[in-house]
Amino acid sequence: MASLLIVTGPPGAGKSTVSAILANRMSSSVLVEGDRFFGFLAKGSIEPWLPEAHNQNGVVTEAAAAATGRFAADYHTVYDGVVGPWFLPTFTAASGLVELDYVVLLPSVDQCISQVGSRSGHGFTDVPATRKMHHEFSTASIHERHVIAGHPTNPEHTADQIETKRARGELRYRASANRHPN
Repeated sequence: MASLLIVTGPPGAGKSTVSAILANRMSSSVLVEGDRFFGFLAKGSIEPWLPEAHNQNGVVTEAAAAATGRFAADYHTVYDGVVGPWFLPTFTAASGLVELDYVVLLPSVDQCISQVGSRSGHGFTDVPATRKMHHEFSTASIHERHVIAGHPTNPEHTADQIETKRARGELRYRASANRHPN
């Protein structure tokens, strides 16, 4: 049976590395890089962490979710991107799925900033935006079962933790039962 796992968190949390490991462990898998959908905005885009980008972010979230949901209908799919709990109901509805798995990687803000600052070849290096998005995730209403705290110094171990939590049903999010992941 196909499935969808959203791996999210602030910039520098290790989402891309862990998501790639998870997708490579699955048979018939798809890895959707959510940031690419923001790249489709050709002109007039607003930096997604700014308050005035809320409507834009909703449109991009719905477009990414629709494509991801289609993949998830037939493949084990991992979505790597920023999907805060405030957009999870929107994402789930647009995906067409009734349920999915949702995990938030949440290292300390200093670890995220260090990771963002040491990136090479990555388009996102904005430290103030990293700090803002970390604050949004760390203060959001997210049940602890969806959160993996601490920096993934060993991404394979983090992927193991996610697989264990997923197998136990701890990462399950059902659209009809929740407004926020709890």
